[in-house]
Amino acid sequence: MSSPLKILVFSHRPEVRETILTAVGRRPAADVGRVEYHEAATISDVLMEMDSGTVDLAILDGESQPTGGIGLCRQLKHEIDDCPPIVIAIRRKDDRWLATWSQADAVIVHPLDPLAAAETVADVLRNRPLPVHQG
Repeated sequence: MSSPLKILVFSHRPEVRETILTAVGRRPAADVGRVEYHEAATISDVLMEMDSGTVDLAILDGESQPTGGIGLCRQLKHEIDDCPPIVIAIRRKDDRWLATWSQADAVIVHPLDPLAAAETVADVLRNRPLPVHQG
């Protein structure tokens, strides 16, 4: 049995992180397998997790304070070689263009529809580049 995929969920608000975890669930799709979540409440937590190279996907809250997930996504995409896929959670559909600017791989919109959120995450996981292991 393969180990679960690691999803990092960032928001300064615990209730937003919980909403994302609940909507996506422990198994977004049968062919993707189980996922395990690591929660981050600060930018330094996100940077530490992303620098570890063990994150398969990150979900960032676009409304997080003081730094939102949209700007953070753009930073990560520019600073991390082989950056894992990133999904941005936004509150307004009109902010999709900002997520595109940030180079996000996908967008989910609050209030989160569990079926749509799980399918979006599953699609991104299916299409992510596989890591190259050197040894």
